[in-house]
Amino acid sequence: MMDTETVVASRADALRELETEVGVLIRRIRRVIGERARAVHPDLLPASYLMLSYVRDHGPLRASAMCAVFDIDKGAISRQVQHLIDLGLVDREPDPEDGRATLLSASEDGVRRLEVVADQRRHQLDARLADWPADELHAFAGSLRRYNDALGIPADR
Repeated sequence: MMDTETVVASRADALRELETEVGVLIRRIRRVIGERARAVHPDLLPASYLMLSYVRDHGPLRASAMCAVFDIDKGAISRQVQHLIDLGLVDREPDPEDGRATLLSASEDGVRRLEVVADQRRHQLDARLADWPADELHAFAGSLRRYNDALGIPADR
């Protein structure tokens, strides 16, 4: 039976290990997002790649709706949206409910490019995790979901 001090030290060690591994994951994700952005379009910025994915999954939507999701101001959103429009990855059309506003949606080319990159990504991930059985992949995904839920990450991910 462990004493209270040992349990507390063990939990503190586990939390430090979690912080370290999450830090590694964040650095890896930043690198991978840059690679994916360039795979979608050589001039696509990493932050704009994330917005393009969000617009594809949640559009059509107003640019202002992304301010809270990405925790950045309207000016930064507008610049990145314009970048996506200039690259032909996002379309803008008038909002039928408010003529002063516009709605954004991923263009056909943007959707196609994202799908190609997603297919490539899944094949690479499958190759790297080939020795992980499906039940372990499901368990890991469930643990990540539980972790994100505990930290209050929005459900729309």
